[in-house]
Amino acid sequence: MHSEQASWGLKAAAWGGLVFLHFPILIIFLYAFNTESAGFSFPPKGLTLGWFSVAFARADVLEAIVLSLKVASIATLIAMLLGTLAAAALWRRDFFGKESVSLLLILPIALPGIVTGIALLSAFKTFGIEPGLLTIVIGHATFCVVIVYNNVIARFRRTSYNLIEASMDLGADGWQTFRYIVLPNLGSALLAGGMLAFALSFDEIIVTTFTAGHEKTLPIWLLNQLSRPRDVPVTNVVAMLVMLVTMLPILGAYYLTKGGEGVAGSGK
Repeated sequence: MHSEQASWGLKAAAWGGLVFLHFPILIIFLYAFNTESAGFSFPPKGLTLGWFSVAFARADVLEAIVLSLKVASIATLIAMLLGTLAAAALWRRDFFGKESVSLLLILPIALPGIVTGIALLSAFKTFGIEPGLLTIVIGHATFCVVIVYNNVIARFRRTSYNLIEASMDLGADGWQTFRYIVLPNLGSALLAGGMLAFALSFDEIIVTTFTAGHEKTLPIWLLNQLSRPRDVPVTNVVAMLVMLVTMLPILGAYYLTKGGEGVAGSGK
C-alpha cells in the first residue's frame, strides 16, 4: 500500500525550489525599507517607510505609473473584446482553416518578445505610424488577446450547449440568450482573462521597448534606473509596486479558473 504523503526529500526539494525562485524578490522587498540611501549592505542597518513618500513625490514615477495603468487598461479591454469574439467564433463551428486560425491566435504568446517587437516596429514604420501610446497599446493587445481567448474558449468547452438550445426553444432571441445564459457562464473566465491580461501588460518590457518611442512605462523607467545607483531605494520601492500589482491579479485569476486544468485550451 502506497502512502499519499510525499517523502521528506520531495518536500525539501519543493521548498528549495520555491526559495530559489522567490529569494531575489524577497531581497527587493527587504531593501525597499532599507534606511541606507545607496548600495546594498547586508544586513540592513534599519527599516523605514520614508522611501515610499520619496518615490510617490517624484513626477517621473507618477507619470510612468499612470501611463502603464492606461496602457494596461486599454489593452485589456481590447483583448477581452477580440478574445471573446474569437473564442465564440471557433467554439462549435467547423470551417476550412479553423486550426490555422487557432494557431495564429496563440502564436503571439509563443513567439519571443523580441521577435514580436521587431515585427510590430517594422509594421508601424511601413504604415507611417509614429511610436507612442497607440503603438504600445496595439503591441500589448497582440499577446493579451491570447490570454483572454484561452480562458474563454476553455469555459465555452465546459458549457453545455443544451442550455443555449433550451433558451432559444423557450422563445429567447440571440441577445437574450447571450445576456442571460452565455454571459453569466463566461463571467469568471472573462474576469480571470482580463486580470491576467492586465498583469501581463503592466509589466511588459521587451515589446514595449520597440513600440514605445519616447514614452516611458513603469518597466522602462525601472530599466533606465539601473544606471543610477543613487536612486536604488526608490527603484526598489517601485519594483515592489510592480510585483504586487502583477502578482495579485495572477493569484485572483488562478483561483477563478481553478479546476479547469483538464480542459484543452484552459491556458494553465
